[in-house]
This record gives sequence, structure tokens and C-alpha cells, in this order.
Amino acid sequence: MHLFYQAQPVTYLTEDDSRHAIRTLRLGVGDTIAVTDGHGNRHSAVISQVDNRRCSFRIVDTQMTAPRPFSIRICVAPTKNIDRIEWFVEKAVEIGIERISFFIGQHSERRMLKLERLEKIAVAAMKQSLQSYLPQLDEIVSFSDLIKEGIDDQRFIAHLPEHGPVLNLAKGASPGGRYMVLIGPEGDFSEKEIQQANDAGFQMVTLGSNRLRTETAALTACQLLTFINT
Repeated sequence: MHLFYQAQPVTYLTEDDSRHAIRTLRLGVGDTIAVTDGHGNRHSAVISQVDNRRCSFRIVDTQMTAPRPFSIRICVAPTKNIDRIEWFVEKAVEIGIERISFFIGQHSERRMLKLERLEKIAVAAMKQSLQSYLPQLDEIVSFSDLIKEGIDDQRFIAHLPEHGPVLNLAKGASPGGRYMVLIGPEGDFSEKEIQQANDAGFQMVTLGSNRLRTETAALTACQLLTFINT
């Protein structure tokens, strides 16, 4: 079944989805589709009117998809090449993630971020992977402001130190938790930021013995936390 996204409580598809349904998928009156609002509601619906700009549908049934018994929040410093962050958002949504936050670190090369395109990528990935929840994407903030937030019960900062053993995230995280993981920029976290995170209650963890690019580290953290909960 084809899944579409309509955040508003209306019975027609967005213009982009209408065009995709009619021109690309060749759907017509009487065809069955699924529509999600991104908040867990999934409607089984039948197309009632074909229009390239506003394809109408009639809801037949609505099911509420239960949220996952754990939640993942990845906080990442955007890379200089925005394509890498776009790749991360797409793949993280496909795997499953509840929230993505962006921050400016001391070594950050990119200090501005426009969410509009990232939100479109997240919507497309949600539909492609047949999920009913759209992750929250946060506006970029400073590192110091980010670590002041205290809503997550398991808080980690990913860092590969030159000396001394550090616990792997897969072993440091407990199943069924609310996770918040900090992923640094290309230049990594500064020593001051690591100390600030430690003072704020973040536990230092690694994602393995290899040094990873920012977007690879962010996706690896997402995958590890998903794995320990399956």
C-alpha cells in the first residue's frame, strides 16, 4: 500500500503528494491508500477525487500506531558539507529515531542551518519506510544551551580519546530508555566541551575503535541504540 503524509486534519493530499499519486503512481478514483499525520495515526482511505493539485480521499478506517518503548535523540553538529547531514537525516529516519537536534560547537565549521529541506527529507524517508511517526527536528542552538536540557534519562557524549579505555555505547546504554547522544563536529569536541558535558551528567562513550565521520558516528549511535532494544 502507498503511504502519504498529511499533517492537517483534512481529507486531501498535499500538492506534492497529489501530483505523485496521480502522475507517478497512476492512482485513480477507488484506489486504496494509507495516510499518516506523522503523530501515529494511520488512515486507510479510498481516493474519491483525482486532481493533480488536491487529490481527495475518503477515510475508511483509522489505527493508532503505538510509539516505541524507547526514544532516541541524536544531537549533532552540522557538517561543512550539508549533503552529509541530509544523508544522516534520511537514513536515521529510515532506521527509526524520535528527535534530531543540531548544535554549534567550538570547532564547528557550519554555524547556520535551514530546516525546511531537512524536514522534506525526513517526510520522504518516513513514507518510504512506512512509518507513522515523523521525528522532531530542532533548530540549531549553542552547545552550552543544548546540554542544559535535562529531559532524557540516559545522556551520552561520543568521543574517542587518545588514551584510556572508554565504555562502548552499546554496553553503556540500558534497554527501554530515553537516550540523548552528542555527536561532535569534524574537529571533534574541545576539552572544555567534554568537561561541560561531564559536569552536566553526560557519560563519555565510544562507538567503536575506528574514528568516524560526524554523520557516520551519528547514524552508528542511532543503529546501536536501536539494536539493543530489539
